[in-house]
Amino acid sequence: MVEPADRPSAAGQRLGAPESFGVSTLEPGLRAPAQPPGRQVSIRVQMLDDTQEVFQISQRSPGKVLFDLVCVHLNLAEGDYFGLEYQDHYINLITPLLSSIISPSHTLFYFCLYLFALQIKHDLACGRLICNDTSAALMVSHIIQSEIGDFDETQSWQHLLHNKYLPDQDAIRDKITECHRKHVGQTPAVSDYQLLEIARRLEMYGVRLHPAKDREGTKLSLAVAHTGVLVFQGYTKINAFNWSKVRKLSFKRKRFLIKLRADPTNAHHDTLEFAMASRDCCKIFWKICVEYHAFFRLFEEPKPKPKPILFTRGSSFRFSGRTQKQIIDYVKDSELKKVPFESLAQRLETGGNSPSVKSPGSEDSPLGSPHVVVNGNGSVNGQGMGSTGILGTGHSPEGRHLSPLTSPLLTDAGCVRNDDEEEARRKKFPTDKAYFIAKELLTTERTYLKDLQVITESFQGVAGKDEAFPDFVKNLISASYDPVYKFHQGFLREVEQRLAQWSGRSNAHIKGDYQRIGDILLKNIQGLRQLTIHLQKHSECLVELERACRSSRKAEALCRDFEQQRVCYLPFNIFLLRPLHRLLHYKLILERLCKHYPPTHDDFRDCRAALADISEMVLQLQGTMMKMENFQKLLELKKDLTGIDNLAFPGRVRYSPEFIRLGCLSKLSGKGLQQRMFFLFSDCLVYTSRGMTPSNQFKVHGQLPLYGMTIRESEEEWGVPHSFTLFGQRQSVVVAASCASEMERWVEDIRMAIDLAEQSSSPSTDLLSTSLSDNSKSLSEDGGAELESEEELCGSRSSLERQGHRGNTTVHVCWHRNTSVSMVDFSVAVENQLSGNLLRKFKNSNGWQKLWVVFTNFSLFFYKSHQDDYPLASLPLLGYSVTVPSESENIHKDYVFKLHFKSHVYYFRSESEYTFERWMEVIRSATCSASRSLPSTRKDLY
Repeated sequence: MVEPADRPSAAGQRLGAPESFGVSTLEPGLRAPAQPPGRQVSIRVQMLDDTQEVFQISQRSPGKVLFDLVCVHLNLAEGDYFGLEYQDHYINLITPLLSSIISPSHTLFYFCLYLFALQIKHDLACGRLICNDTSAALMVSHIIQSEIGDFDETQSWQHLLHNKYLPDQDAIRDKITECHRKHVGQTPAVSDYQLLEIARRLEMYGVRLHPAKDREGTKLSLAVAHTGVLVFQGYTKINAFNWSKVRKLSFKRKRFLIKLRADPTNAHHDTLEFAMASRDCCKIFWKICVEYHAFFRLFEEPKPKPKPILFTRGSSFRFSGRTQKQIIDYVKDSELKKVPFESLAQRLETGGNSPSVKSPGSEDSPLGSPHVVVNGNGSVNGQGMGSTGILGTGHSPEGRHLSPLTSPLLTDAGCVRNDDEEEARRKKFPTDKAYFIAKELLTTERTYLKDLQVITESFQGVAGKDEAFPDFVKNLISASYDPVYKFHQGFLREVEQRLAQWSGRSNAHIKGDYQRIGDILLKNIQGLRQLTIHLQKHSECLVELERACRSSRKAEALCRDFEQQRVCYLPFNIFLLRPLHRLLHYKLILERLCKHYPPTHDDFRDCRAALADISEMVLQLQGTMMKMENFQKLLELKKDLTGIDNLAFPGRVRYSPEFIRLGCLSKLSGKGLQQRMFFLFSDCLVYTSRGMTPSNQFKVHGQLPLYGMTIRESEEEWGVPHSFTLFGQRQSVVVAASCASEMERWVEDIRMAIDLAEQSSSPSTDLLSTSLSDNSKSLSEDGGAELESEEELCGSRSSLERQGHRGNTTVHVCWHRNTSVSMVDFSVAVENQLSGNLLRKFKNSNGWQKLWVVFTNFSLFFYKSHQDDYPLASLPLLGYSVTVPSESENIHKDYVFKLHFKSHVYYFRSESEYTFERWMEVIRSATCSASRSLPSTRKDLY
């Protein structure tokens, strides 16, 4: 189960997990608590929105009475993640409140909760939430966006002058305004959600430090979290003791003791000792640890120890309250009623100054602001749990209650049920097909800009620090890609603002017709034409980078190490061709718009003019694009193969062999049928087996020249299904495909390649390295060409999931899925890249989880949001089938498609009919061979 950020505590901090609490209608248990007799005193409590409330409690009442009164006042059913504090101390809910307070009438209590926008804002302002300048500026920019709306230079500057969000705000004011510029069209709800997303990733989020010293007198700090006890030196975490490794926690005077379980591999002593400022400090921290441990590790509230008759030994303190498991069960079983709730930002618009719960009958909030529905029927990890919704925070940008703690990996963990919210959200969007076409432009542009950042920021940042990397190549890449990246930053801002206005989500109150996109496309494509000189340089960048890697081992190692970073989720050379491929995407989007609009539509003229301009650019650059795609594919294959030379030379791009197809075939030899990887080029056929190198390269065994080759189907001759024989001038080879369609594709492409080889005037290229080429001349047809050992054969059967670096390349996926792809398939995949939000469900799970999904290079890449720098997981689609769920699968939702391969099944939901059809179209392009079933505008060029 995904753990919350931290644990609530009576004696310690109360830190929240939004999936475990919610504002609900008043339950029978939420009545004013009974108080012991005695004189009444007034206690002031400051709420998170800075309002103050006065409560009357008995002089002998324990702290829990005051806390329960606050929960009743707020109509809060689950108060376990909240707390009360005064002067940085937390009240004990068991002992009499006035026993620890000298002057109760002059003491102000603070109602506390983490994972809450107002609490984070308060902690930033007082310097309690420690982070770097970049994170601080980004969080403040979201706060300002929530308060004043879209960026206006004068207004934003004045707002920062009159409001203090950070102790050292003036030093990073420029950073704040720069971040604020990027939030155009972002609603207050989205801004609050993004604030929580950033805050929860900070290492110091939810951490309260308690000063201490180790045995040597070194100044340290101790803290407690849901995972265990943490040790900090300054603001750097230097150690963590998980609850599973802790045997006992105790204190003796002012010494705090951690006794660890016996572990021979552990370098620590069995007992760790820390000195704190006083016995009281030590005892307070010990109580916090006791409560955190009980809350997160126990299934139910621990029973109190019986009182001893004669002597007492040790503390009688025990955790009092529900455990996290009990909270989850309570929310799941109680079926909390949904209550529309007005967020703080909405109340500020209407002049409200206190928390208010709208009645269930309310339709809309004031000023047309959408209300937030608090759902008590969500689920985490497939279990029903209370969804989020305290004061309008904790919900996703689209208004549904997605916990920022769920993990969107390819596991069943973290699924969040949001059926009702998603249906309601979908109905708010425009239904015009043109809107969803324009939204595809927006989502793919976001991914494209992230891909450009891999070059302009990530790679240049690494190469710029390496003195051995050639300056000429650094300067060439910078001069060729930086202007393109800067241009598309502005383009994306315009598209985001237009889509926000089109959907009615922007708070920019400007009148006008915004249900169009052609004007923005026409303006920016005309601007993009001015960058043609830079686009033409991108092929040179690819060639010169390869030349630098060939001439310098350090440059080659730098590029190889960079490709291992998570941000480089594809081979780096693919990113270098992204700007050329993006032109094709603009052309296809404009073709869809022109086909959709009638000639009389206001947007048709601009779209048609933009289509003419982009078509001219594509035609101008297409020749270069085709050559560089082939060169890039040869470079990628060169990394996957060992024992091969002359595959791609930077100085002879036009004379390089053309790649046609790669994939698995079974080769018949004296040992029987053995799995081999075949690579078909325009002048030869190369066959390999998977080797045992650290990078999982494929070992080349032979090369068959295509000139003079003939091909014959030989299923009856050898008794092997889907087999055919290749008769070369020096050698004949019998191979078998996995199915009839695979055999048909191979035979068709090999025959086409034979025709190309016989028509070519240039001699066949010898691709084998010198040693292997000499050895292969003496090998016979009966299996002597099989050079691999039994060890290699065993290694070839290892699973795809266990592969290391380059283990998920197209070659390896084809090997494990026993399939093939052609250059035409790659070209179609280039045209069919897609991005956007999808809801995903597993075969046996109950809930749908929202993910940002990118389709490219025959794979789906999964992100938490479009702002993430690297994917959390990926799913190669080669070999998968895409269908619509049957009635027996009980998926009673619209726009759902199903991906399945053997026992692996995934369901995905899209937001509209158009996006559903687009996802089906692009995924089919990866799961079906393009050479026979999918026409391509560029197929004839091959």
